[in-house]
Amino acid sequence: MIIRTKKGLSFDTDKDLSAAERHVLQKLFIWEDMADSLEQFRREKEKALLSGWNKSGPVREKPSLKAIILDLEERLVNRLKESRH
Repeated sequence: MIIRTKKGLSFDTDKDLSAAERHVLQKLFIWEDMADSLEQFRREKEKALLSGWNKSGPVREKPSLKAIILDLEERLVNRLKESRH
C-alpha cells in the first residue's frame, strides 16, 4: 500500500514499514475515524506502540511511521474541526 501525506511524502508500507509498524498503523487508521480528540488518538497510539504486534513488545516509532502518524493526526484535527461547524 502506498501512503501519501499532505506534505507530499510517499511511503510504501511493504518497504518502508516493518510488519509490527504496519499492525500499529492499521489500529491508528481506525482510531483516526473513531477518536473524539487528539489526546485520545495519542493515547491509543502509545498503547499500540507499547503492546506491539500480537503483544510482542514495544514498536519503535521510526521516521517513516512518525511522518504517517503526524499526517493522521492532522487529518483527525481537520475532521474534528469540520464536525463542530
